Amino acid sequence: MLRVETVPSDQSPATDLVDAMVAEVSEMYGPIDVPGAPTATPADLGPPGGAFVVVFDGEGRAVAGGGLKRLDDEACEIKRMYVVPDARGRGLAKVLLEGLEDEARRLGYRIARLDTGAQQPAAQAMYERAGYEPIGNFNANPFASFWGEKAL
Repeated sequence: MLRVETVPSDQSPATDLVDAMVAEVSEMYGPIDVPGAPTATPADLGPPGGAFVVVFDGEGRAVAGGGLKRLDDEACEIKRMYVVPDARGRGLAKVLLEGLEDEARRLGYRIARLDTGAQQPAAQAMYERAGYEPIGNFNANPFASFWGEKAL
């Protein structure tokens, strides 16, 4: 049975999942933590305005994770979503996205925003199926090709 939990953004398993995500995405786009790119530090993804959500499998292994970053009083950004490679294809990204949206609501946000790049068409398709409508480039992410927003 899957378990969805909010965990400290500056400790394992959050840091392990973020490191794996950054390594994988950097292979697609080059280094992503560069000057001018939007930030997603542990402080950004931690209280009081942020959070990090992890999906654990039935054996207690962290198989997916992602963070929330405060944009303003009404809106947050979903950042660093990642599913470990051997757990893909089981709908965990959807479970994670729903967990992040639930946490965003709990934190009082009314809008969630996110982005993804051209090398990740499956992510864009999943976001659109989940109700994210295309919007303009809200975060000046040089690696993104899709920016979406959803009312929570």
